[in-house]
Amino acid sequence: MSFLDTRHKKKSFTLTTLILSVLLLLLFYIGLTYLDPPIENGIAVNFGTMDYGSGNIQPKEKIRSEPKKVQSQPMEQAQPETQPETDKEEPVEKVLTSEVEETIKIKQQREAKRKADEVAKKAQLEAERMAREKRVAEERIKQEQDAKKKSLDALIGGIGKSDGSATGSEGDDNKAGDKGQPDGNPYATSYYGVPGNGNGTGGYGLKGRSLVNQGKVQQKCNEEGRVVVRIVVGRNGRVIQATPGVKGTTNNAPCLLQPAKETAQLHRWNLDANAPAEQIGFVVVNFKLGQ
Repeated sequence: MSFLDTRHKKKSFTLTTLILSVLLLLLFYIGLTYLDPPIENGIAVNFGTMDYGSGNIQPKEKIRSEPKKVQSQPMEQAQPETQPETDKEEPVEKVLTSEVEETIKIKQQREAKRKADEVAKKAQLEAERMAREKRVAEERIKQEQDAKKKSLDALIGGIGKSDGSATGSEGDDNKAGDKGQPDGNPYATSYYGVPGNGNGTGGYGLKGRSLVNQGKVQQKCNEEGRVVVRIVVGRNGRVIQATPGVKGTTNNAPCLLQPAKETAQLHRWNLDANAPAEQIGFVVVNFKLGQ
């Protein structure tokens, strides 16, 4: 055969054939056996046609049974059935039901009160928190404003040290403050008082000092108007500094500013050793044509 072309295949085929033959012989001789008919199992039961009996003679058919005499017994008098007393139980049920309902209502009321208390407590805590945050914010804003004010005071020379409560700065000096006089008009054009009218000079604004001498230098141009000159006067009464054209001036023509400055420098005040070393005032010079 072509499939038994090797020695190993031939040995395997021979061995397989022998094993199968042995198995077939074993199954033929020692296979499973059975009995015909099979052996009965269980417990044998006696023949009979009734649920009771006595004696040793086994009848082959159904026997005839005689009716048994039953002595009649006197019938007991029927007693009326007693109805259960429900009249007493109903009130008990009603009372129990009522108590249960009252208990439920009490529990509901307590639960509603507890929830209301919780809501009120939460609202109170929220209000306290908002008030606390508002106070903190106001305090922070106040601190920031105070810090800004102190910084500004240190920068411009101490506005916050004044007795007033208003803020701002107005004047023609290089130092912060509100230049003018306490009894003056905030809308006036001059820092030193009401300028004089007509041709000449006036104003001054030097408290405690009296004018000793004054002069006037005429303009050399076809211009007229009012020139306010800021002056600084020493203890000897002489003008040590004159600045023409400050606030209140109506004509800033150069041909008016120079004669106004020379006019202010001609002014003399009384000698006062107790006066400030530099006392600030003003001279108002009114120029008119033909005068």
